[in-house]
Amino acid sequence: MGQEVSSEAFDPSIPPAKLSRRDLRAVAELIKSGACKNVVFMVGAGISTAAGIPDFRSPETGLYSNLARLELPRPEAVFDISYFREDPRAFYALAQELWPGKFKPTMTHVFMRMFADRGLLLRCFTQNIDTLELAAGIPRDKIVFAHGSFAGQHCIDCMEEFDRKTLEEHVRSGTPAFCACGGLVKPDITFFGEALPPEFHGSLHLLEEADLAIVMGSSLSVYPFAALPQRIEEGVPRLLMNMEKVGEIGSRRDDVAWIGECDDGVRELAEQLGWWEEMEGIWKGLRGDVGPEKPGLSVDTLEEEVARLTGDVEKSLKVAEEHKAWVAKGLEREKERRKSIDEEVYGEGKAADDGLGHVFPHLKSKQ
Repeated sequence: MGQEVSSEAFDPSIPPAKLSRRDLRAVAELIKSGACKNVVFMVGAGISTAAGIPDFRSPETGLYSNLARLELPRPEAVFDISYFREDPRAFYALAQELWPGKFKPTMTHVFMRMFADRGLLLRCFTQNIDTLELAAGIPRDKIVFAHGSFAGQHCIDCMEEFDRKTLEEHVRSGTPAFCACGGLVKPDITFFGEALPPEFHGSLHLLEEADLAIVMGSSLSVYPFAALPQRIEEGVPRLLMNMEKVGEIGSRRDDVAWIGECDDGVRELAEQLGWWEEMEGIWKGLRGDVGPEKPGLSVDTLEEEVARLTGDVEKSLKVAEEHKAWVAKGLEREKERRKSIDEEVYGEGKAADDGLGHVFPHLKSKQ
């Protein structure tokens, strides 16, 4: 861990223009100086893993790698709008585990709230759908859910808003919800094949007003979100807190990169700012009964949670397959029974009808 420049695109011997150094202390000095009035955050899944929410792409604990063993055309299909139209069950099983209320905000979420409380937060652009920014107390009008979120729900056909409590009941039971028009209902998460929310495109101009940009917990690999740091004006300091160097942060004189866990980085910066005690108090209050030494889940617990999640999906799919098999067997038995009756009435080898309408009316049209 520590402070590093994420690129050697410029001569490191050239001093920063606005920062005294390229480290967290210098960033804290800039914030305390009053020169930062409009701070922009750009955050990804890495800020929520400490809450116990697995990210999507980690080789061992990512959702995609665990969903890969399910009978899906590909792991990403669980978030594909075309596949959702064909079979929404996998997503509904996944939504059971990710539904808001099951997880608590991390120290990093509370850190962003501190900027909002002080009137310094211009916007928080988030790739996350978990709504932990809202749970931390960040005002909704200060958040841009770049990839949508669980905060709303609509029909995918007529776009009519759906009752949240009713959808939650459907999610908890694992049964897809349908709109009055007959269309499927899902949370306002942006699936593959759907356009990004209008608020994302409508907020891009705010990046030009930033006087400090902080990127945390993002791989900066998914566009157009990955291009956001490049929209920050030249000369504006940019801070990266991440487990690895990403993007082109480090190519400018006032870029700083802190490599490590986001919660560790924000604690260090909060201490430099003199915010730590207040921030820790808010965090403990939001966390509730989670122990102070373990704000999130351990790696072992996280793996258990992911295994349980994928197990629930498998269970849902297995039940559906068993139901299909039961229907098929029932159908075959009914055919044999009707054949026997028809042969008695009309003679051997003859039949009046398939005779299934009264038993399986919903299947008759398919025979």
